[in-house]
Amino acid sequence: MCALEASPPSLSIIVATYNEERLIGPLLEQLSSHQAGELIVADGGSLDRTVEIAEAFASVVKAPTGRALQFNCAARQAHGDVLLFLHADVRLGRPALMRLCEAMQDPSITGGNFNVSFDGNDLTAALFTRINGWRRRFGVFYGDSGIFVRRSFFEATGGFRPWPILEDYEFGRRLWRAGAVALLDEPIHVSDRRWKNGGLVRTMWAWFWVQGLFLAGVSPNRLARLYQVVR
Repeated sequence: MCALEASPPSLSIIVATYNEERLIGPLLEQLSSHQAGELIVADGGSLDRTVEIAEAFASVVKAPTGRALQFNCAARQAHGDVLLFLHADVRLGRPALMRLCEAMQDPSITGGNFNVSFDGNDLTAALFTRINGWRRRFGVFYGDSGIFVRRSFFEATGGFRPWPILEDYEFGRRLWRAGAVALLDEPIHVSDRRWKNGGLVRTMWAWFWVQGLFLAGVSPNRLARLYQVVR
């Protein structure tokens, strides 16, 4: 039997944005309806209506462009005991958030993530969904899976590395090595825009080759030149 905390830990949901006016409204409306906790948008200098839309639902923190910098900046202003980091192109149902809160009542759990389910009723979406489900069992996961973590661990380890890419992978590995990671089966629904807009071959190259080069010692700053931003 897991030891439970006297009261459920409070939650801060942080969403990173940059020119996400098409997606940020529906996501924030959904999250607001769940009433799960504090809602913060970490904006990296959007030039469209992202901030205007976000302000109707959440506190907006303006930060330098770069997901790691944006998340770190917002985390410093968050009040929750647990921090949940989301990308703008995801959807997260109320059952998933309830399961997160239940899992984090166990004080031995440091953090975790959700099971990625990519949009699209095609073979590509099914394949990428299966790949993500398999590799997360070995501690390989990224920011689109909805990484959550205790504030105490986040602050003690310095948050996300200020890298242009792969900061989420590195943080996930750090979290994995700390032990007691909750791999929740509840899905987080992720847009298929990366391969729809950027091309399937280029997406696969980015996911596998960029990862391989990083493991071979190539710096994230150099790898960022090879990584196409898709919105």
